[in-house]
Amino acid sequence: MTDTNNIVKHPAVADESILEARLDSRTNTTARVSDDAVSETILGETEIDRRRLIRRKAGFALLPIALLIGGYFYITGGRYMSTDNAYVQADMVGVSTDVSGLVTSISVRENELVRKGQVLFSLRPDSFLIAVAGAKAELENTRNKIISLKAEYQKSLTATKQAEINIPYYETIFKRQQNLVASHTTSHAIFDQAQHDMDAARQMVSVAKADAQLALSQLGGDVNQPVEQNPLYQEAKTKVDEAQRQLDHSVVRAPFDGVVTNVNSLQVGSYLQASQQAFSLVSSNNVWIAANPKETELTNIQPGQKVAISVDTYPGIQWEGIVSSISPASGSSFSLLPAQNTSGNWIKVVQRIPIRVAINSTDSKPILRIGMSANLEVDTGHSRGLPSFITNIF
Repeated sequence: MTDTNNIVKHPAVADESILEARLDSRTNTTARVSDDAVSETILGETEIDRRRLIRRKAGFALLPIALLIGGYFYITGGRYMSTDNAYVQADMVGVSTDVSGLVTSISVRENELVRKGQVLFSLRPDSFLIAVAGAKAELENTRNKIISLKAEYQKSLTATKQAEINIPYYETIFKRQQNLVASHTTSHAIFDQAQHDMDAARQMVSVAKADAQLALSQLGGDVNQPVEQNPLYQEAKTKVDEAQRQLDHSVVRAPFDGVVTNVNSLQVGSYLQASQQAFSLVSSNNVWIAANPKETELTNIQPGQKVAISVDTYPGIQWEGIVSSISPASGSSFSLLPAQNTSGNWIKVVQRIPIRVAINSTDSKPILRIGMSANLEVDTGHSRGLPSFITNIF
């Protein structure tokens, strides 16, 4: 009997046996791995389905709560109107004067803070001083003229009385000569002279009265009227006041507190025409916000409503204000060429209505400058409420 264990196999046959053994081992291992993967996949899909179901149930359970919360915020919302189309504005005036002259001094510097009444610049005062002196001299001449008229009036009254006293004397002589002529004891020449003297005396009374009336009319109808109340004196006094006003206006002062700018455009020695702008003055006190919200945002905006103001330049700082006024027209209505809505190619564009917001206080706050961008939030005090289709049902 042959022992198979002792049989020596061919090398090629031995290699094939080893390869088959290895393949069988790999096949068994792969089968076990595949079974484990399928089991794990089934378990994973079951866990995912379970989680999806939980999330779906939770979503359905939270949906009414989300709707209630959203509805609450919708109904109670809409109280605040906000816009970023807003800019800082302030009173600004071009400093000028109503008299002409040479600039002799400039008392301020560029961007200097000035107070009301502070001297800004001055014009050469020589011509104005001469005008004041001439007007005062004319005023004194008028005073003397009025005093002279009073004296003339009194003189005319005296002349009238004297003429009236002479009339009876000349009438008596005339009657005597008339009788003598009738009796042919005097010549007609003497009679004519007596008649002429009587007529002259009567005429002197009329002339004296006319002189007195003329003097009285120049005195304003009241000889006892004070000189200062006489129309002639008041006319001369207005010339003095006008000359003095021009002298005063040769020194230009700040009309309000603010900051001067463009001062360098004015130089000493330049000739400044009346009403010509010298430089600009921007108010430091009367500052407001000019906003331009859409017309659809003005539904509940009213003057007096509180406004929260923030400026891009100063993040984190808030000013308080109120709506002071609302423009009666849209901004485009004041343009040089307003929109022609009757044209055939009309396109509806939402308009913007300017509103003005007054700032309550700027104390202890940074300086606001004209043109700074601002953001407004107006408290209208009016919530959105229920939709109309719901309110119509109830």
